[in-house]
Amino acid sequence: MKTVAIIQARMSSSRLPGKIMTDIAGKPMLQHVINRVQKARMLDLVLVATSENEEDDVVARFCHETGISCFRGSLDDVLDRYYQAAKYVKASVIVRITADCPLLDPHVIDKVVMIFSKGNFDYVSNIIECTYPDGLDTEVFSLRALEYAWQKAKLKSEREHVTPYIRKHPEIFRMANVSHTENVSSMRWTVDEPQDLDFIRIVFKHIGNSDFCMEEVLNLLKQHPEICIKNANIKRNEGYLKSLREDSMVEDKGVM
Repeated sequence: MKTVAIIQARMSSSRLPGKIMTDIAGKPMLQHVINRVQKARMLDLVLVATSENEEDDVVARFCHETGISCFRGSLDDVLDRYYQAAKYVKASVIVRITADCPLLDPHVIDKVVMIFSKGNFDYVSNIIECTYPDGLDTEVFSLRALEYAWQKAKLKSEREHVTPYIRKHPEIFRMANVSHTENVSSMRWTVDEPQDLDFIRIVFKHIGNSDFCMEEVLNLLKQHPEICIKNANIKRNEGYLKSLREDSMVEDKGVM
C-alpha cells in the first residue's frame, strides 16, 4: 500500500491570486505546507499537483528547484488532476491536502491516515463533522474510491473539489470521521482572503518556527484571543458553496 499526500496548488485563486507563493516568515506559503506535510510519518510520498496553465509554471519550477515531486493536470477539473496524479505515482491511498493551509499539523494527518489504515474504509476525514479548525482539513481515500468518483461525478462542484461525490454517497463508500476532543471548528486557519494572511503571519511571528503543533496554536489564541478577530467574519468553504450555487444555476437553465 503506497500512501501519497497530494497537495493541490494553483496560482489563480479568485479571491487572493498567487497566495500559495506569498511570503510567510521568509518562505512561500507552499513551502510551509510541504514542510509540515513531510513531517507526517504515515506517508510514502508528498506530491504537488498543479495545473498545466502557464501561470502555474512558477509552481512547477519551485518544485523542481526544491526537489519536490510535481504533477500537472487540469486547472478546473481537480478531480481528474487528482486521479491522474495518483495513477502517475502508483498511489494506493491518497491524502488530500490544499496548499493554502500553512498551519497543518502532521500529527493530525497521521491520525487520519492511521484510522483509515486500521479500518476497512474507502474514505476517512476530519470534515464529515467539522471539529478541527478550518485549515487542518485532512481527507484520506483509496484509489478505488477516487476512480469510482472520477467515473461517476458530473456536477461542477464534484469535479472542482475532488471528494464531494464520495461524501454524498455513504451507501456506496465506507466512511469514518475523525473528531477532535474539543470542537474548535469556528477557528479559521486557512488562507483565502488578505485577512487570513494577516492572521497566519501573526501566528508565525508569535510562535517563530515551523515545527509547532495544533495545540501550540490553540494555546497562543487562548492567550491572545484578539488575533482571531482578524478573519473571524469569513465564511467556511466559500469556494465549494460557490460551486454549489453554479450547479443550481445550470440546473435552473435546464442544461443538466
